[in-house]
Amino acid sequence: MTMEHMIRLIAGTMILLSIFLSLIHSPYWLLLTGFVGANLLQSAFTKWCLMEDILTKLGVDKGC
Repeated sequence: MTMEHMIRLIAGTMILLSIFLSLIHSPYWLLLTGFVGANLLQSAFTKWCLMEDILTKLGVDKGC
């Protein structure tokens, strides 16, 4: 699995998890959804992604 796929997997999981938690626990969990969306938006413009840096430090290969 390439790093790009891992980043998409993590972002999608965080969004779905925060929506689920907002339904059963507190609507404040939707702030996590907003944070993930804002990070995706800024990475589209700046070509810098914090999750990519974290995965690189954890030893994940960029792939193809």
